[in-house]
Amino acid sequence: MKILVTGTAGFIGYHLANRLLARGDEVVGLDSINDYYDPELKYARLAEAGIPREAIEWNRPVQSTRHAGYRFVRMQLEDRDAMERLFATERFDVVVNLAAQAGVRYSLVNPHAYVQSNIVGFMNVLEGCRHTGVGHLVYASSSSVYGLNEKMPFSTRDNVDHPVSLYAASKKSNELMAHTYSHLYGLPATGLRFFTVYGPWGRPDMALFLFTKAILEDEPIKVFNYGKMVRDFTYIDDIVEGVVRVIDHPPQGRPDWDGKQPDPSCSRAPWKVYNIGNNNPVRLMDFIEAIEQALGKEARKELLPIQPGDVPATFADVTDLVEDLDYQPATPVTEGVRRFVEWYREYFVGVE
Repeated sequence: MKILVTGTAGFIGYHLANRLLARGDEVVGLDSINDYYDPELKYARLAEAGIPREAIEWNRPVQSTRHAGYRFVRMQLEDRDAMERLFATERFDVVVNLAAQAGVRYSLVNPHAYVQSNIVGFMNVLEGCRHTGVGHLVYASSSSVYGLNEKMPFSTRDNVDHPVSLYAASKKSNELMAHTYSHLYGLPATGLRFFTVYGPWGRPDMALFLFTKAILEDEPIKVFNYGKMVRDFTYIDDIVEGVVRVIDHPPQGRPDWDGKQPDPSCSRAPWKVYNIGNNNPVRLMDFIEAIEQALGKEARKELLPIQPGDVPATFADVTDLVEDLDYQPATPVTEGVRRFVEWYREYFVGVE
């Protein structure tokens, strides 16, 4: 298949593109390479995929030197004209939209970035899919949409109308926008609510990266909510496996869907939302202990109150993904953290 993967300079997009190329798909990668976090890491991911930094220009595809089936284009989702040209020229079979303005806390200080990328940009993706007959749109939602929900595990059949960050609100908006296009135009669309993804080449603003860096530099780590946090940490390989299975199974719609008792996870239209997580929540203090073991070094902990926009716990009910696609996350946290630490030490040798 010919697949557009947006966000391929990012963490999940980089790994997904590699996986799709390995199985023989043709991939066009897209990313704006913004400076939300250090762009050097984004350029390094691209270089690993055979996209040399010096060849990258705005809105011009670059052929990978490593993969015959991979081209990359630097583009902003909110650039309507450029997006229209890309879709019209390439005629994708599948689109996987992972590009977004990420981060919960950053949305408190730069809200406009979320509207431009996550709302306006997603609108352009939907229009591109609609007008060029894309066979399946898979897009990143987030566990943050569960907001103030306290019933565990989080289920896609639960109401998610109480977000606590603009980031979460933008992701819920994506689900609603996608449903509208599925209903009006028959566009098969699947939303994936990711739960705390971690692993090699991960994001520097995430806890694992921050904690590892601080411990190695003998700096204290900031432990929010006084350590009373629980997260459904999910290793990147397990996430990618789930995304690939979803790509290959576009939703058909449920003729028996009942508008009098509406199931929020599906529709009569070809639209579906899945949780994609480890289904095995881990206490933050246990996660820190796994990092300490992998590093062979104890952390100095600075216990702090919970941050605005954060939720104390996440726990994914992945029953639908297991039943529909036989999804079985298999990487224990201790193993995933060990692999990350190995990568971190290798990547930063001679850098710090």
